[in-house]
Amino acid sequence: MQAALANPERVIHDFLATREAAAAFDNASRKPQIVDRERLDRLCERDAVHQGVCLRVEPLETLAIPDIVERTGPVLVLDQVTDPRNIGAILRSAAAFGAAALLVQDRNAPQESGAMAKAASGALDVVPILREVNLSRALQALQAENFWVVGLDAGGTRLDGKSFAGRRVALVLGAEGAGLRRLTRETCDEIASVYMPGDMESLNVSNAAAVALYELVRPV
Repeated sequence: MQAALANPERVIHDFLATREAAAAFDNASRKPQIVDRERLDRLCERDAVHQGVCLRVEPLETLAIPDIVERTGPVLVLDQVTDPRNIGAILRSAAAFGAAALLVQDRNAPQESGAMAKAASGALDVVPILREVNLSRALQALQAENFWVVGLDAGGTRLDGKSFAGRRVALVLGAEGAGLRRLTRETCDEIASVYMPGDMESLNVSNAAAVALYELVRPV
C-alpha cells in the first residue's frame, strides 16, 4: 500500500485504515479515513488478511512491448500462470532482481487483486505488467526487438547467465503441472532449466522465477 500511495500513476479512490494501523502512514502524502475493522472485513476479499488497511484503486494502465524496450533487465513472460499469489511473488522477485516487465496472456491471467498486491509486497506498483492476446506473437515481437527468448522447463540445457552476456533475455515460465504449451515452446529460441542437484524434480513457479532471475543478473 505504501508503494501504491507513492506511485503517481496509481488512481486512488479510498484509503481506509483502523486507528491503530493508520499510525504506519503518518508520513504518507495522503491520510487515511479512520474506520472500524468490521468495515474492512466486509470490504476486502474473503479470507483476506488486510492488517487493518485498505485501498480502493483503479488498475494501472498496461504497457505495450515498445514501451519496455528501453527499460533495463530481463522480461518475464508467464504462459497461463493463473494463481494471483504466485504472480504476486513473481513480481516481488522481478522487482528484487531488476526485471524490466512482466508479460502475461490477457485471457489466462488474473486481474490485479488484493491477494496479488499483498504477495507482491509493493512490486505491483514497481514492475510494469503487459497483457497480450496472443503469447506466441508477443514473443515474436520481443524477438524482433532483439530479445533472446528462453523457455524455462525441465529437460532443457542448464541455464547459465554468463552465456547471455550482452543479450536481452525474455524468460518464459509455464503453469505448474502443464508447463510450457507446445506453440510457446516452439517459439522460444532455446529451452533451459535451473540447476538442481538435490532430490526434488521441480520448483514452485515463483521459486523457479527467482532462481532463474538470479542466474540471469548475477555478476559474472
